Amino acid sequence: MKSNEFPIPVISIGVGPGSQPEDEQLAYLPMPQGMETFRQPLLPEPEEMVSREQAHLALRETLAQLKLTLADGINRRVNLMGMAKSDLLLINQVLGEGEVSVLLKGNALVDSAEGESELRVQESVFAGIWRVIQTQGGKVVSDHLEVGAVPAAIRLTALQDHWSEAQREAARWRGGLPPNVQNAPSLLVEIEDQWCHWQTGQGAHMINLTLLPMSVEDIGFLDHHLGTGRVLILSRGYGNCRITNTCTPNTWRVVYYNSQDLVILNTVEICDVPEVALAAPEDLSDSLERLTDVLHWVEQAG
Repeated sequence: MKSNEFPIPVISIGVGPGSQPEDEQLAYLPMPQGMETFRQPLLPEPEEMVSREQAHLALRETLAQLKLTLADGINRRVNLMGMAKSDLLLINQVLGEGEVSVLLKGNALVDSAEGESELRVQESVFAGIWRVIQTQGGKVVSDHLEVGAVPAAIRLTALQDHWSEAQREAARWRGGLPPNVQNAPSLLVEIEDQWCHWQTGQGAHMINLTLLPMSVEDIGFLDHHLGTGRVLILSRGYGNCRITNTCTPNTWRVVYYNSQDLVILNTVEICDVPEVALAAPEDLSDSLERLTDVLHWVEQAG
């Protein structure tokens, strides 16, 4: 990318006072109408679960690992590679699909040069239990369940995506500001001050772009200087939330939409991983209780 070019952001919206034409009547954005809640997974008939011992063993191990993770907060994995299709089907039915999905492009977690690496993550209906599938050149090379607040690959990739000083300098805009860019430069100074001083264990620092006088060009200038990383997270809870990491340390772009796909909140968050993507300790405790009940039914039926 040339130093005097910057992209208009994917989310091309005008935010802040003065960025939208005034209407004679006050209009409110429609609020989200639906909320994702826990739904008991649809399990197969009892006779269909007979002889799926691999699935039973994997679910028992997941439950055991969840108990350990609740005690010490350390992520743990349960390997699913090589499992029979019928057993995988039972695991898929038991776990279902939860609120959070993640796509990591070009994530170098596998020592192979055969094609592009991609990692897909899907949270199960049991918050804090994640299905993680790694592919290389379209071929599955890793398939496991991971128990924890968020899969380790998300944090690892965000760290790998940090620009060096030389890369940051190369991306810096030269010369006068582009047309309609006024407030982004001062905001970048604030963001840099925050990420330079942020430390692990601190709460998130959120900058609400929706409340600031930011033009579309301001947003594009901001995103150009922050950079765009390889982590894309979609959280479907109360409406939708799209989260992307930047190439700036501990800095994330977080955009909330309502059920009509209208932007209701556009933010920059300085933190480890945005809270909306994490499974809280109480979520893990709840998942332990629910999975225990489901596994008890599965074991009796099988």
